[in-house]
Amino acid sequence: MEEMVNLAVDLRDPRFSAEALAGSLHAIEAAGLRVERGPAPEDRFLAWLDDVFGGTWSSEAFAGKSAIARAGVDIAGFAAYDPRGLRFAWLRGWGARADVGIFGPFGVDPHFRGSSLGPNLLVAALASLRECGYAYALIPAVGEEKLVEYYAAHSGASVVERFEKKRWQARRYRTTVLASGGGTNFQSVLDGSRSGRLPLVITTLLCNRARAGAIERARYANVENVVTLIRDRTGESRAEYDARLLEAVERSDPELVLLLGWMHLLDDAFVERYGDAINIHPAFLPLDQRRDRVGMADGSTIPAFRGAHALADAIRARSPWTGASAHQLARDADRGRVLVRKPLRIGLEEDEGAILKRLHPLEHRVLAGGIMRWVYERP
Repeated sequence: MEEMVNLAVDLRDPRFSAEALAGSLHAIEAAGLRVERGPAPEDRFLAWLDDVFGGTWSSEAFAGKSAIARAGVDIAGFAAYDPRGLRFAWLRGWGARADVGIFGPFGVDPHFRGSSLGPNLLVAALASLRECGYAYALIPAVGEEKLVEYYAAHSGASVVERFEKKRWQARRYRTTVLASGGGTNFQSVLDGSRSGRLPLVITTLLCNRARAGAIERARYANVENVVTLIRDRTGESRAEYDARLLEAVERSDPELVLLLGWMHLLDDAFVERYGDAINIHPAFLPLDQRRDRVGMADGSTIPAFRGAHALADAIRARSPWTGASAHQLARDADRGRVLVRKPLRIGLEEDEGAILKRLHPLEHRVLAGGIMRWVYERP
């Protein structure tokens, strides 16, 4: 399907009654699986979502409740429901109604596809929405005809809204990039903008290092404004430099600011003005920004590895995992809202150069995903 659809389910139907909920849970358990249902999914499950599916699924599940079926410690399938605070544009119609609860994301391990697990998880999550007091459920942004048919067959879902994601890519957003280093992530954004995959116009690059590789990349790409803004540490205070930096960004009149290897902590005034700026960080950050550790899909727990030396810190700590996260700004470094993240397993004998060869492509995909989420969340 070129278009996407939002589907609605009438939760007042008897198939989503309390008895139906109990029946679906019993059927899952009768198949030898354990069912967990409720809020605040554990880190291991959320990391598994990022590892297997990528995209924004973990943050959507984190924002609500989930019914999770497990085969031992392994996840057999899940259905998330009733997220709060999601900002996607396609949730501003039916999804904004007080009597409508949001369903999804929803997935079943390949070993259990074609079994009764999927339909039973679907009913369990929809009946749970009814239990929460909703009269209808919205199944948003369905893009495959087979899925539309699946939901219709197992829940009576019908199409209530139609849209095309590319409608949000009809315009291009003025973008200012702040970079300090070689500019590999900057190059990925330039390439995405040039090909049309990213609806951006890169108008300005601002660097705080005179020999940053990003400068040559910008000039080669004919970026309109290339600004070198270096702090004079002998005669310029931190506050004076921060004010000069903010003024330079404001002059570029951006709709989006990207921090791509920017190695200077931004002050409160910058965060206040450009809090929706996107930073790419080479670590797997927790969705709960208050936490300093994050659980992984294999059951291990690692430090969040915030700060300027995240990868070196992970190697020094002999962490079996690193990753990439696209997040928005916050007053505390690397504690902004996570848009997209993806884990990367690393070998204990790998050096930083070898890891970076695998990490850079991952950062580029995560960054692109974070940018598109920003686009889809625009007012």
